[in-house]
Amino acid sequence: MLVATAVPAERDAVARAFTEPTREVSLPGVTLHRPGADSPGAAFDLLAAGVGPALAAASVSAALTAASLHDAPYTVVVSTGIAGGFAPAAPVGSLVLADEITAADLGAETADGFLPVTELGFGAVTHRPPASLVRESAAATGALTGEVLTVSTVTGTAVRTAALRERHPRALAEAMEGFGVAEAAAAHGVPVLELRAVSNPVGPRDRAAWRIAEALAALTEGFGKLAPVLESWNRHDQ
Repeated sequence: MLVATAVPAERDAVARAFTEPTREVSLPGVTLHRPGADSPGAAFDLLAAGVGPALAAASVSAALTAASLHDAPYTVVVSTGIAGGFAPAAPVGSLVLADEITAADLGAETADGFLPVTELGFGAVTHRPPASLVRESAAATGALTGEVLTVSTVTGTAVRTAALRERHPRALAEAMEGFGVAEAAAAHGVPVLELRAVSNPVGPRDRAAWRIAEALAALTEGFGKLAPVLESWNRHDQ
């Protein structure tokens, strides 16, 4: 399974969920960290894929392609890391699982408001992880389940927060990579999941309210509970 984060700090938080040491595996365009790599059948590859949907999609696609060319294709791709949570539904420190991964700002601004690309007649703005995987993962981790938004610009005002909540009333969190990871996974026919630990409220930027260390710790704990689900999940049950 391929686990994609934005930055190394998030990747390392996931790695701490495993008891085995990790080693680097270099592939064209990407460097993976593989827990338990010295034993046969190592289950997870961890990738710091970069910030934003474009770089995340490119990095994940490179890893997926390399795995397929080595006749060892991934069975699941997980987008994970920290995120902003929409208060009060997703408080700081909580875990969020996406049942919908949505590109919230992919479209056009018009005089009548925002139009997603689907309403312009092309593209897609939402990917839906397998329902059985979301259900089993939520039961194991205690994560909240709802829509997770992917944005290219992090929300920093009350006005934009209100606009996003109006367009996406089920949204629990926003991050910057999930949709790009999901696009790459879909292109390779691989199921995707997104798990986020909330480090700050979505809204006006207030660095004093950020709890990054606590969110990373929650990510480590949550992924430790998620890993057995990923290992045992049968995609044909979806």
